[in-house]
Amino acid sequence: MRPVSPSSAVIGRRGFLTGAAGIGAALLTGCARGTGGSSAGTVSLYNDNPTWKSGFIKTGDVLKSIAGSGLSPLSTAQTVSYEQVVKASLSTSRAADIAKWWSGYRLQSLARTKGISDLSSIWAQMEAKGWVQPSLKDSMSYQGKVYGIPLSESYYVIFYSKPLFAKYGLRVPATWAEFVSNAAVLKKNNVTPFVASANGVWPALEWFQEILSKIDPDFYTRLTNNQAKYTDEPVIHAMTIWQDFIKKGWMTPPDFDQLTGAAQMKAGKVGMFLHGTWQSQGFAKGGLKSGEDYDAFIMPTVEASARPSVIAESGAFTVPVRGPKHDAAIKVVSSWLDPRVQRVWSDFLQDASANPTVPASDPVILGLQKTIARTKPELLVRYWEASPPALVEGNVQDLGAFMVHPDRLQSIVQSMASRATTEWANWSKGIS
Repeated sequence: MRPVSPSSAVIGRRGFLTGAAGIGAALLTGCARGTGGSSAGTVSLYNDNPTWKSGFIKTGDVLKSIAGSGLSPLSTAQTVSYEQVVKASLSTSRAADIAKWWSGYRLQSLARTKGISDLSSIWAQMEAKGWVQPSLKDSMSYQGKVYGIPLSESYYVIFYSKPLFAKYGLRVPATWAEFVSNAAVLKKNNVTPFVASANGVWPALEWFQEILSKIDPDFYTRLTNNQAKYTDEPVIHAMTIWQDFIKKGWMTPPDFDQLTGAAQMKAGKVGMFLHGTWQSQGFAKGGLKSGEDYDAFIMPTVEASARPSVIAESGAFTVPVRGPKHDAAIKVVSSWLDPRVQRVWSDFLQDASANPTVPASDPVILGLQKTIARTKPELLVRYWEASPPALVEGNVQDLGAFMVHPDRLQSIVQSMASRATTEWANWSKGIS
């Protein structure tokens, strides 16, 4: 669900193997008992979110009463290593019963291995019950078959400090002009308007995808599907806006630790935080009360004529073909979107459920759900999953370099454009 997992760093896909070997061996060894690492009455769940262990176990208790099996989570926070280990295990007896993955092109990459199960019939059942949004199907599919069941649903929004907005007479912006005016007022009062970061590498994608999609959501979709170029005008426009924000001192430094974002907002040092709605859990841990200390809004479009959109993300549950408890895993995944299960899971995450019939209990997230249901913005696939993995990972590193050296705008977009040519060709050959 997370870009890679909030605490994880991205390194070059082709240069990572030596560093990953130790972690990979440990994970595989831990699941070499012929049961995928699960205990009696449970199925094993590989994932890259160690902090979710208690949530998986608690939700698994509900699953056990419905599907006959609970969850035995086995986690590693080193997500790049995790990715390689899962792929390596698919052809062995050490495969997980269930493996958490990503959607979009990352799921397609896993489906290409032929090591995960076709879940099309499960999807059809969930859709017939109204337990999943049909619009998510493409991001969970490869060559017409569904290979993933949504883990949750998160949106990229602007969280803001309610006390700071009240102190300086600011209101939730309805237009781009109001949005930048708010930032200027905060800066004038020695408050950094926006959290921005390249710490951990992946966060560098957040402002790129957000501004570009608010300029032209259709272009964003074309770009991420190789129907437009990184040197085209909308990209230059988005990067120029971002460059201007950086030069005005409206953003935290590139090495800013986003894990401190909640504390910085609580202290009145930053005013707004662009992040996934899963950040609500981080705010709670930081002592901020939802709807009282902070709220959230969808960033306005840059041009009034632009169609409203929201970047959305959902992780996926996949079922390895060779998992030792394959049948039990299928039953568990078939029940994952049951409202009884999702109530517990959504409450743990303090985020939206992938089942549209389950309202969030967190007031800020519930408000966003209602806004999205009412205004029906276009839901766009997050950049991390929207293009071939090797292309995205290289470009995100370029975006991080741009945050450090914003004057290198032209060379950065040229680099991304060149990489796109190479990596789309590799993808079409099945080698990316």
